[in-house]
Amino acid sequence: MIELIPAIDLIDGKCVRLFKGDYAQKTIYNEDPVSQALEFQRLGFRRLHIVDLDGAKSKHIVNENALRAITQATNLIVDFGGGIKTEQDIEKAFNAGAHMVTIGSVAVTEPDMFMGWLEKYGADRIILGADVRNGMISINGWKEDSAEELLPFLKKYVDAGIRNVLCTEISKDGTLAGPATELYCQIMSTYPHLHLIASGGVSCNKDIQSLAQNGIPAVVFGKAYYEGKIDIKKLC
Repeated sequence: MIELIPAIDLIDGKCVRLFKGDYAQKTIYNEDPVSQALEFQRLGFRRLHIVDLDGAKSKHIVNENALRAITQATNLIVDFGGGIKTEQDIEKAFNAGAHMVTIGSVAVTEPDMFMGWLEKYGADRIILGADVRNGMISINGWKEDSAEELLPFLKKYVDAGIRNVLCTEISKDGTLAGPATELYCQIMSTYPHLHLIASGGVSCNKDIQSLAQNGIPAVVFGKAYYEGKIDIKKLC
C-alpha cells in the first residue's frame, strides 16, 4: 500500500499552495494550520509533510512556532522542510517536534556538510529533497536551478546511505495536471530499494492509485485535497 502524506505549506503561518512554485501565485486554504493538521489526523492520516515556504525563501527556518503548535496538538509523524541551511536549523526543527527533516539545497551547495548531517542524525531522520525542473535539481525555494542532474545527484547520496527521497517535479506542482509518474518509475527502476516520496501534480484518487500500481512507495498531496478532488474515504 502506498504511504499517503498530506501536505501543509506555510506562508505567514497560514496553509497555502503555490502554482509551480511561484510565490506570486499563492492560494490560502486555511489560516489555522493546527486545525488543518487536526483534521488530517481525524481523517486517519498518520504522517504530515510541512514546508516552510517563508524559510525556503529566507534561507532559514521562519515558521518554527507553527511547526511546534502542530506537533504539540497532534500525534502525526511530521517531516519538515524549507530553509534548513545549518545544523542550528535542524536542531530547531527537531526541538519543535519534527520527526524528520527534508533537506535539498544544502545537499547541492554543501555536499560535505550534508554528508556530515546524514552521518550524525541517521538516514531515518534525514530526507533528501530532490526538486526537479527540466531534469535539473532546483534550489533555494525553487528560485535557482543548479548544474546537478537528477540521477547522478541521487546516486551520490544513495551510495552514502540515503534511504528517503522526496522528489518534486516543479512543473507539475500545484497544477492538478497529474504526477510525473514516468520520472518516478525511472528513479525506482534505478534505485528499487529507495523509499521515494512522489510530489507534485496529484489531481485525484486515480493518480494516487496509478502511482501505487507502478510501485511508488509514497506520495505527497495538497491542492487536490484542499480543492475537494480526492475522496479521502476511498484512500484511508
